[in-house]
Amino acid sequence: MPDSRVRLDQPRLERRGPRFRFDAEAFGRLTETIARFLGTGRYLALQTGVVVLWIIWNSAVPHGLRFDPWNPTKFIFLTLILSLQASYAAPLILLAQNRQDDRDRVNLDADRDEARQSKADLDYLAREIAAIRMALGEVATRDFLRSELQRAEAARDDRGDD
Repeated sequence: MPDSRVRLDQPRLERRGPRFRFDAEAFGRLTETIARFLGTGRYLALQTGVVVLWIIWNSAVPHGLRFDPWNPTKFIFLTLILSLQASYAAPLILLAQNRQDDRDRVNLDADRDEARQSKADLDYLAREIAAIRMALGEVATRDFLRSELQRAEAARDDRGDD
């Protein structure tokens, strides 16, 4: 394992306890996958089926085969399992939502930058079109040249110049 000290004149601090290293991006993708699955109808149907089978098994089979003995008020093990599932599902869903919020924020910033650039491009093109219109206003058109030539001929004919 390579030495991770930046400065050689400083002593290495011993870390106590286990070092857990995990890829935050991989963990985030996993939480999003789980959160997406928890929000599907397939998951709800699967969980409903498991709970129904659990209740039927622990109510109908002989007492020796029951793993969560029926109590008139509750199935204790089933309640524990569902509570554990809920205690993990809520934070996983929140982690996935936070990652989605971060992606949305980045996309919104990119959209704003693109809108700014589009507006700047549009303003530039509008100025260029206005400059072209102004320049065209100063250009002599064919009709203008014909009328000027006709007027010059008429003035020459009136003076009698040939």
